[in-house]
Amino acid sequence: MTQRIYFLAHGRVQGVSYRYFAQKKAAEHGITGWCRNTDHGKVEGEAQGDEDSIKLFLKELDRGPTHAHVVRLDKEPRDVQEGEDRFEIRR
Repeated sequence: MTQRIYFLAHGRVQGVSYRYFAQKKAAEHGITGWCRNTDHGKVEGEAQGDEDSIKLFLKELDRGPTHAHVVRLDKEPRDVQEGEDRFEIRR
């Protein structure tokens, strides 16, 4: 079953390639959606895919890339959106 999740990563997640890491992991898991830096030093985004893929993707986001330090990953369900074909980095 397809689901969509909003996520907000707290900690050292800007300036450490976190968004590019998220994009790479999304491609590996067949996830669509987006992510971007916030004005408050966090990274937010939405991810859509099958339930198992979303779980694995969120687990990877919780770890983050090598130089990141994720202290918390907030998650909220969202309505599924039709027509997405990739995971993009927004600015």
